[in-house]
Amino acid sequence: MNKIKIDTEYITLGQFLKVADIISTGGMAKWFLSEHEIIINGEQDQRRGRKLRLGDKIIVEGHGTYILEG
Repeated sequence: MNKIKIDTEYITLGQFLKVADIISTGGMAKWFLSEHEIIINGEQDQRRGRKLRLGDKIIVEGHGTYILEG
């Protein structure tokens, strides 16, 4: 499981994808989310504006499992 550190209350799913080095630019988020399954805390979600908070578990199809920590 990969750990991603954040120092804010939350980050969006689009920001997470960039911070986790899954995509190289924020503009790729919409395309990536339309092509890959994302599971957040056991529920599928493709909204790039979805707020992710400390302790959230994110599974990115083909890339791995991540958890947000402070």
